[in-house]
Amino acid sequence: MKTKVKPLPPVNLPELRQVGKPLRRVDAMGKIVGKTLYAADMFMPNMLHAKVFRSTEPHARIKRLDVSKARALPGVVCVMTNEDLPQGILVTDMPGQTGQRRRASSDTHVLAKDIVRFVGDPIALVAAETLAIAEQALKLIEIEYEPLPAVFDVIEAMKPNAPVVTAPNNIVSQYKVRKGNVKAGMEAADIIVENTFSVPFVDHAYLEPEAGLAWIDDKGVINIRVCTQVVEHFRSIALALGVPQNKLHIHGTMVGGGFGGKEDITVEIFIGLLTQKTHRPVMLEYTREESILAHSKRHPYQITHRTGVTRDGKITAAEITLIANSGAYVYLSPYVLLYSTGTATGPYRVDNLSIDSYAVATNNPFTSAFRGFGVPQACFAHELQMDDIARKLGLDPYELRSKNYLKTGDYGVNQKITTAAWLEETATRVLEALGEKTPSSGSIKVGQGIASYMQSYGRIMWFHDTSQAWVTLEMDGTVTIRSGIPDLGAGQVSAVCQIASEVLGVPLEEITVYHTDSALTPLAGTSTATRQLFMSGNAVFQAASAIRQVIIERAAQKLEESPENLDLADRKVIVKSDPNQYLPLREVIALCASEGKPLSNLALFKAPFTDPIDPENVQGPIWPDFTFGAFGAEVAVDTETGEITLLKTVACHDVGRAINPAAVCGQIEGGGVQGIGYATMEEVIVKDGHILTPSLSEYLIPTACDVPSTQVIILESGTGLGPFGAKGIGEPALTPAAPAIVNAVTDAIGVQIKSIPITPEKILSALNQNQNT
Repeated sequence: MKTKVKPLPPVNLPELRQVGKPLRRVDAMGKIVGKTLYAADMFMPNMLHAKVFRSTEPHARIKRLDVSKARALPGVVCVMTNEDLPQGILVTDMPGQTGQRRRASSDTHVLAKDIVRFVGDPIALVAAETLAIAEQALKLIEIEYEPLPAVFDVIEAMKPNAPVVTAPNNIVSQYKVRKGNVKAGMEAADIIVENTFSVPFVDHAYLEPEAGLAWIDDKGVINIRVCTQVVEHFRSIALALGVPQNKLHIHGTMVGGGFGGKEDITVEIFIGLLTQKTHRPVMLEYTREESILAHSKRHPYQITHRTGVTRDGKITAAEITLIANSGAYVYLSPYVLLYSTGTATGPYRVDNLSIDSYAVATNNPFTSAFRGFGVPQACFAHELQMDDIARKLGLDPYELRSKNYLKTGDYGVNQKITTAAWLEETATRVLEALGEKTPSSGSIKVGQGIASYMQSYGRIMWFHDTSQAWVTLEMDGTVTIRSGIPDLGAGQVSAVCQIASEVLGVPLEEITVYHTDSALTPLAGTSTATRQLFMSGNAVFQAASAIRQVIIERAAQKLEESPENLDLADRKVIVKSDPNQYLPLREVIALCASEGKPLSNLALFKAPFTDPIDPENVQGPIWPDFTFGAFGAEVAVDTETGEITLLKTVACHDVGRAINPAAVCGQIEGGGVQGIGYATMEEVIVKDGHILTPSLSEYLIPTACDVPSTQVIILESGTGLGPFGAKGIGEPALTPAAPAIVNAVTDAIGVQIKSIPITPEKILSALNQNQNT
């Protein structure tokens, strides 16, 4: 894979004092010394312990439910079923929307009413004096089911006479794209390549299982302290509890990993109901096994590509079908499917295009948000398809890609690319870093593979997304930030502190941030969709800039200088032309305060607003912008055992501007490891609706022994929509890793495996089949 490194276009990125430096995160010390309190670390006097009684059937009618013995058990304070709920309905549409009409069809029952639709469906809640009593009470609940016909395969579920999971026909969402003249494009092709690829159910496997504590305060407000990606859930929870929104208060904690699994409502609705019923504090903490059983999964997909290509490698047309397994409930499947549809062709120009995509309900575990939100599934398919086309044409995989890469001003599936699309720049640097392939030896075959991608950051624009931040410059020169940002461990709140530090000239260690509180911090929106740096980063930038302007203008009067000749740095207002001339920041603050000038600012940042697209004819922009990059891998495959050893991994992304390069590297490395797991070992195995990988003993995730150190290459085009030209990297870091690894395995063994994870069994089976043909 020798190729010349693509030179970077000219970029004008001014040197900054705080931004662009690998500063220690503001949350680092608390985590290092163990002082950070997570959701399960708080206890209250008179606290009850909760457990959830769940279905053991994938599809059944509840003929009889008897909780009397559980209620009679000494120490049991409360048992609730659907009949005891004030409303009983839970909103599961995309969270955090305001002013937009939600999808009524995605609402579901808090507790199963008559029908259970998957193994793990919640049926009853128990609150008891001790955890042991609550667990004993679950065993005393008697239930009798009438099994109903179930369906587990998406193709079967789409047939006319299939058991109905979601009315009327199990298709919970679908989209169509028609662009150009596909028939003419296929006729112009020299070859047509068709493949079907599949990806499995995957668990988030975050370090911290779901947990929360609820109580009622002296004002009658229901307080819920919980690990969540969305404090705005207080609205949906208030609706389900039948209370006004100002009587529901979410206290978000630092989150020990979310990856989308804590984007949906998890334990908070259950503990809210129980504390409302008992008027006592209630704690609910899932075990790992409960977590795997109860929360959403990454969508399995079946994706078919039919691509027309000229002999020299130019794509003339493509027909793509995507079928996602929604599982038992709708949740966020329509939006995940939209992301897959909008990136189905990857970062390649395809002028003649037909896409049909479907999300289909089955009696499997329900699926919803997971890091990448449908784009990793699409990327897996389009990158394996590109490699297969290259093989059939006898072209180098990079050569084929470079002939078809999108450029700024081109259109992807539906949307014009308006910022830098550094695809050649990232791919060639990955190839350079991989270097010459390690020689194969005997049964050990070595291969290299790459994958390119494009992924949006920021939410769907017709959600009319906003974020708020309140910034205050205190009298002693320190800074306070208040913003409802949930921090998932990725450094979301530290990044906004570093932005304020740059704007106001105050050291990072002198900035304090209060975050993730639905009542006491301005709402900042969800920590999803790689949006916080773009949205809340810009909100903090706006608020800090407004204060900066007040300080600069007052200092200009005092110094008799023009505002343009002043800057803030090192707790000073300095004269740019003569840095030895300055005013201490505290002195200017005192002047402003004495004259009644504002030293606080509440900013509201608005994303671009658009109207919804037509699902029957997807056209026009959907997302604010895209991140572009590439991943490369070198693997050694033992053809006698099927064992894969990763020798090298390289990741190169254009992040626009790295606010904190150390944090960016952490995201890229972590995303790569998660992608390695996706490629080689992670799968929630489901048979007839039952999970066969119920714990981390059976559900395998990568350990330090499984992964090499990833070489991270950060490029900065400065063209992003975030502060200082930043783009998002949280989700994109994962997306290209799995297809790059699979492409490397194919390069090693000469046989393409079209599904993941690529286990030793699959490799040996593919080699045997290849020998027999």
